[in-house]
Amino acid sequence: MDRINRKRDRLEVIHDILKIIRDRNNSIKPTPLLRYSNLSSSSFNEYYQELVSKELVREEQDKKGRKFITLTDKGFKFLEKYKYILGFIEEFEL
Repeated sequence: MDRINRKRDRLEVIHDILKIIRDRNNSIKPTPLLRYSNLSSSSFNEYYQELVSKELVREEQDKKGRKFITLTDKGFKFLEKYKYILGFIEEFEL
């Protein structure tokens, strides 16, 4: 099934959120992350809380008190492993 014509599954959403953060020099404010993730506010908040609790992302503040979201080492590792799994799935045409 074509990815464009179906809903993203949970792992795809998590991957997409982490990838957005990584691709923005590992630092993004919460509001742009919400916009780029293409989720409703409530869905985004659920995913975000899960990512924080599983220590895949963390919140940091700059000297002016502005909040930024960054990946942890565990978040980078998730992206690495996810890419590996996708390659495996494609290789075996699953």
